[in-house]
Amino acid sequence: MDREIIEQNKEDFINIMKNNVKREGVDKLLEWLETTDFYTCPASSRFHLSEEGGLCQHSLNVYERLEKLMITEYGEGGYNPETVALCGLLHDICKVNYYKVEMRNVKEDGVWVQKPYYTVDDQLPYGHGEKSVYIINGFLRLSREEAIAINWHMGGFDTRVQGGSIDYNKAYNKYPLAILLHIADLEATFLDESNIE
Repeated sequence: MDREIIEQNKEDFINIMKNNVKREGVDKLLEWLETTDFYTCPASSRFHLSEEGGLCQHSLNVYERLEKLMITEYGEGGYNPETVALCGLLHDICKVNYYKVEMRNVKEDGVWVQKPYYTVDDQLPYGHGEKSVYIINGFLRLSREEAIAINWHMGGFDTRVQGGSIDYNKAYNKYPLAILLHIADLEATFLDESNIE
């Protein structure tokens, strides 16, 4: 992703947050994001938007998908724009300072060359969705519905579910926002961003 797009995505992200989120602590959260790699890190190590600036782009994509889903379900003005911004833009904040670049040997035209690739260097092994909730709550207060939606946005891909937990099913039944955020994340990942061949 070129530098101009990365800068435009950053500007868009900040504008959406400032225009929609009025809770105490949002300014501190945005200040903290400036000290991290949020705007420049990848969205994944190799699956979707595994490139510089990928996480911010993914966050914007999920926000747009979630907003469309909310309009479809509840009509124009029938949902809380603050909730959509918080959930869509911050669901993967757990990936801040999570990836690092290493080098590997790759054969190109019969010659071995060094190529960079992303690896995971998790400094806060707290999980995925639950880690995002933990980080956000350090700056501002999420509603119960927002926290549960962010916590379970991975659905069946969540390692807790793979271990046998069915709590996400209960969350989806009780909080429609949780299933809508999961769907928005799936749509953004697999329809807008997937680079798996």
